[in-house]
Amino acid sequence: MGGSVCGTGGALTHGRPQALPHIRPGPFGSRHLHSTAPCLKARAARVRVGKGDKPVTYEQAHGPHHIGHRKGWLSLHTGNLCSEPGAAQRALEDAFVRRFLRGTFPGALLAPLVLRRRGRALLVSALVARALPPSQLLFLQGYAEAVLSALYRSPVRIELLTLPAPPVYKHL
Repeated sequence: MGGSVCGTGGALTHGRPQALPHIRPGPFGSRHLHSTAPCLKARAARVRVGKGDKPVTYEQAHGPHHIGHRKGWLSLHTGNLCSEPGAAQRALEDAFVRRFLRGTFPGALLAPLVLRRRGRALLVSALVARALPPSQLLFLQGYAEAVLSALYRSPVRIELLTLPAPPVYKHL
């Protein structure tokens, strides 16, 4: 009759989850009794709230459970559709493109890259700081497009938007 709560093996009592006591050693070798389930305190991938002096972007302010509601995916392709092959290969390609562009524009990327695939073409959108002169920025953009196009044997277009400072959504 008892069901599992968050996979911890706890039992349901009158419709309420009952956490099992967890015993962990303390800093001096003593043991303390914790009566809350660890799965009920999950705050993964969230920026912790502080004194209100920490600037965060829109992507950081909303957690991963808001994808599709308040924010979108950072990699748009059809590989995750049912019976569509190549999802793992596209994920590896996306990781390589992100690392390559982070190295090409050192310290200048202000937000995570957005990668979109349309047919064979790869479109990359990036927010870049105005710390670099325009001639150097255009050279790096052309260099990155040429190298990635030759590597993937498909057209790659990089769209850059320059900003004076990182975009601040709110302070936490």
